[in-house]
Amino acid sequence: MCARCKSAVEWMNQASSEDIIDRLSGLYGELSPQLRRAAQYLLDHPAEVGVSSMRAVAVAAEVHPNTLVRLARALGFDSYQDFREPFRESLRGHGESFPDRARWLQSLAAGHSHGQLYSQMAAANLANIEHLFSATTADEVKVVADKIVASRFTYVLGVGAVYSMAHNFWYVTRMAMDKIVQLPRQGSLPSDDLLQTGPDDLLIAMTFHPFRADVVDAVRLAKSRGMTIVAITDSRSSPLALEADHVFVVPNSSPQFFSSLLSTLALLEMLTSFIIADADPQVIAHIEEFHRKRHEAGVYWQAD
Repeated sequence: MCARCKSAVEWMNQASSEDIIDRLSGLYGELSPQLRRAAQYLLDHPAEVGVSSMRAVAVAAEVHPNTLVRLARALGFDSYQDFREPFRESLRGHGESFPDRARWLQSLAAGHSHGQLYSQMAAANLANIEHLFSATTADEVKVVADKIVASRFTYVLGVGAVYSMAHNFWYVTRMAMDKIVQLPRQGSLPSDDLLQTGPDDLLIAMTFHPFRADVVDAVRLAKSRGMTIVAITDSRSSPLALEADHVFVVPNSSPQFFSSLLSTLALLEMLTSFIIADADPQVIAHIEEFHRKRHEAGVYWQAD
């Protein structure tokens, strides 16, 4: 067997579901329309590969089952079953869900007016948080946190509903370091402040389906400037994920009319804690000075 072929076989034998998702993301733009439709569904619903039959996945993705076979072979696997096995192994490794969650949710639904909606909201939020922490590793967060610490400037971009998420991240981290910049600034487009950036800078960008065109444009500009790009989005096939160096897929399911932002906030809070943990000890002095000045200015209420 040639060295190149042997290397490909070794990769398939050792590949995790995350490895396959990464390779699928990289090949996405080169696929035919039918394979791309199948790939988009798999990128958005990787857990379904492990729990559903090939026929069920094909129906959900609106493709012929043979399209999934062809997609598996395009990635180097001999069969769809070989392609599916790492996803099944990943599910086996996640263990049980929160204890007694189902019984608790059923008791919430026993209310006489809004009990059902209340339980659905609780179920969605708990599932989103559980999925975030089970699908994201500490190593992934630490790599990004260390790059933020090492950056010249870190820009955080969120518009619309996620503007408040970006603002909260900026508000908290600026207590420790003054190189965090929130975008867009008042009166400017998201891309305006990226024109003077370079390879020493980092951009955290957030947008969810339907994706904001101004955020996508800003990310593409940042990429052309050589910036490190961290995408926070809801799909591996989103235009942000396809451009980014690091991707955090944030589950945002909700029974209400708008996507949930709870997991986004949880991720940003986790990232903030890693940044402070890995930063220079001088950040402690910065935080103490920040709060000292606030106390002196009478920002905090004190009892007489």
